[in-house]
Amino acid sequence: MSEQKLDQLRQKVDEINLQLIELLNERGKVVQEIGKEKIKHGINRFDPEREREVLNMVADYNKGPFETSTMQHMFKTIFQASLELQEDDHRKALLVSRKMKAENTIVNVNGEALGSGKQTFIMGPCAVESVDQVRAVAKAMKEQGLKLMRGGAFKPRTSPYDFQGLGLEGLQILRKVADEYGLGVISEILNPNDVEMALEYVDVIQIGARNMQNFDLLRTVGKVNKPVLLKRGLAATIEEFINAAEYIITQGNDQIILCERGIRTYEKATRNTLDISAVPILKKETHLPVIVDVTHSTGRRDLLLPTAKAAIAIGADAVMAEVHPDPAVALSDAAQQMNIPQFNEFMNEMKSFTAKLS
Repeated sequence: MSEQKLDQLRQKVDEINLQLIELLNERGKVVQEIGKEKIKHGINRFDPEREREVLNMVADYNKGPFETSTMQHMFKTIFQASLELQEDDHRKALLVSRKMKAENTIVNVNGEALGSGKQTFIMGPCAVESVDQVRAVAKAMKEQGLKLMRGGAFKPRTSPYDFQGLGLEGLQILRKVADEYGLGVISEILNPNDVEMALEYVDVIQIGARNMQNFDLLRTVGKVNKPVLLKRGLAATIEEFINAAEYIITQGNDQIILCERGIRTYEKATRNTLDISAVPILKKETHLPVIVDVTHSTGRRDLLLPTAKAAIAIGADAVMAEVHPDPAVALSDAAQQMNIPQFNEFMNEMKSFTAKLS
């Protein structure tokens, strides 16, 4: 074959390549439009029946020289690239996405502006047990200058025989004591039917890890005029976590606080595995404030301080931990709660640490 003939054939291939590039990009635009329609109507992006239909069409119309299996393999690569294109568009379209809103959402609760850049602490007992117990914790918090108290009135426990919380009485205790000490109340609600009742007592509705994908509950809290603290599920991916927040914001409530509380892995040294890298990822991908629960992520009192330092250093808007006047007799999670002297030591150390960072 002459050099001239080879150049001519290569030129022809290049012309076809340019046509292919143009056609593939044109196909990509159409795929993006299809993806937008699927998002609108809540349709799954991956459609195996449609993929099989196209592969059958390839088999029917392929005349060679490529084998049909080869041609189908190339189309499968195109399908995968198209799905990734739609997924990227889907992420951009989320209302919680940083691409939809460049500036931080600031959630104001009792004088604390979460998401403003000022880092703070959220403390309180694991479970509300009595007025005296909550009051002792609230007093210590007030003396340390804290403004946000968390406490469990409804307790979703792994075992049905464990303490399940005081329910409404627990919320009433939290509100009474919080008003005495000028604190804001954060407490978990388990049932959509209890949300309206809880509005009278709480400043922030917490959605616990086990309810992260309770979609009825997410939609319900999305319709109320109260901030929502959403905890990451026990083994939820970051994408699933973000989509759970999307369920809330689509109902009109953008006052959402994301809480990284550790995920379940094969590691047994801690109660869960604290995914500290989730903090900068969530802050990059969303415009929502992000906090870290060091108590439930570690399950160990001796690890609260170092993990709290890590959370503050990596940019968390707040650290959440649990305090009990006498953890040894606590009705839940005794091993991971600080007593009052330990809490004071923790806060003094954290104040010194944050001062060094600033």
